[in-house]
Amino acid sequence: MKQNIGRGEFSQFPNLSQTSCQEDDVSIYVQHLNALYSDFESRFEDILTMPYKIDAKC
Repeated sequence: MKQNIGRGEFSQFPNLSQTSCQEDDVSIYVQHLNALYSDFESRFEDILTMPYKIDAKC
């Protein structure tokens, strides 16, 4: 989805696909998405790397 927004393809958002956006606004939005992704990755790194043991008998 981030790549689509960066290219200006807003097919996931019907209201946005009917409007025009400035390149600077889209670029800033993509930068914010990247920062948010990095923040979540660092905050939840322990959960994402935690080994899970699945017991099929439960």
